Amino acid sequence: MALLTVPVVDLDAVTPRSRLITLDLRNDPLVFQPGQAVMVGAHGQSDRRPYSIASSPEQAVGTGRLELLVAVEPDGSLGANFGHAARGTTLDVEGPMGTFTLPADADAAWVLFVAGGTGIAPLRSMLDHLLRRRAAHRISLLYSARRADEFAFIRELEAHAAAGVLELHQTVTRDESASWIGRRGRIGRAHFEAVLHEPASTLCFVCGPDPLVDESAATLAALGVPGAQIRTESWGR
Repeated sequence: MALLTVPVVDLDAVTPRSRLITLDLRNDPLVFQPGQAVMVGAHGQSDRRPYSIASSPEQAVGTGRLELLVAVEPDGSLGANFGHAARGTTLDVEGPMGTFTLPADADAAWVLFVAGGTGIAPLRSMLDHLLRRRAAHRISLLYSARRADEFAFIRELEAHAAAGVLELHQTVTRDESASWIGRRGRIGRAHFEAVLHEPASTLCFVCGPDPLVDESAATLAALGVPGAQIRTESWGR
């Protein structure tokens, strides 16, 4: 795996509880597959933590930059792995790593992405890759967040939906405001029944907290998706 030392060139508050960190690759190519992650740590720090890459390989090549979607810690920081997390901060990035990736020869009619919170990051990388390749798959996304303002990349996703290249389904779990008119509640069977059109011909990618991933995988299997077509990635918190 390559080890790069790169600066943070942008840091955007894409939601109240997450930040999009943009790293300048400085003409150092990082070859990765959509869905993979990198290990990140403050420069010179031996401890590194994995973060999924939120940009597609095509975006990274075109811009010379890498994007990471990072959850804000309870203390308001991004954690020790990002130092003081400001523009100009230097980070050590090692990778790529991980097997949560698109198969090269997938022939499924549908691709279903299921995201919880910052679990949208690797799925965004896969989605952008598929759209740029003009893949024949029909693509849908089932995206869960605590509140309506916590859907990262939502304008981008809505634009894909408006263009007819993405079927977008959203649900909130803790938002009681009258302004939200979409679906509510944790992702469950009813959500999948609305979005799963051809279970036997659907390749599923699920990413998010452990409970969401475990329950989603079990529900997809119960609805007829073959186990080999359910790919998952989760984290403990």
